[in-house]
Amino acid sequence: MAQLNFTPHSFSAKECYDHLLRLISSNRFLQKQGLGNEVPFFICPYPPEQAVEMEKIRVQLRNKLDQLGVPVLDINLYDLAIEILHQRNIWDRILAMEPEVSKEQLKELLQGVLDSETHLVPAIADKMAASDFKVMFLSGVGEVFPYIRSHNVLNNLQKTAKDQPTIMFFPGEYTQSLEDGASLDLFGLLHDDKYYRAFNIFHCE
Repeated sequence: MAQLNFTPHSFSAKECYDHLLRLISSNRFLQKQGLGNEVPFFICPYPPEQAVEMEKIRVQLRNKLDQLGVPVLDINLYDLAIEILHQRNIWDRILAMEPEVSKEQLKELLQGVLDSETHLVPAIADKMAASDFKVMFLSGVGEVFPYIRSHNVLNNLQKTAKDQPTIMFFPGEYTQSLEDGASLDLFGLLHDDKYYRAFNIFHCE
């Protein structure tokens, strides 16, 4: 897949939207051409301070792609997490105990009940099975930190989401280098989430 030197930091919202729409709606992208043997995962990084603008772009993209005959499965990880807690009948219990326990205890509890391998990705797989889609959007990454980590979601999705392209909207930076490998730096501050099997969508044409 061709590489571009394109970043949302230096382009207008319209230019970002135009690039994403042109790329995602292309047959080359939808048919996963030029990826070699890599999974069709793409990171859409953006400055955290532009979260409201990127949310508007994501919704506009989803609606326009649907109009173009490219149905999108749009999953917000925060909304999905709440849905899982309700389904497991523990939402009210967590709300009740939240004032009584430490933040670390609450994080450990949520990490367990929303574990990517055993709970979150199976819930995503259920939505995939119930939807006729050509592209999947994942958002809400910042809202579910630190009890859901983006690299864990992607690692566990590799076997499940390999037939259609998946785009994760990421409030931070996705850096790739020969020396340090690849890193998902959430909010531009946290540098410990190593994940290399995704493409920066702003570097693709």
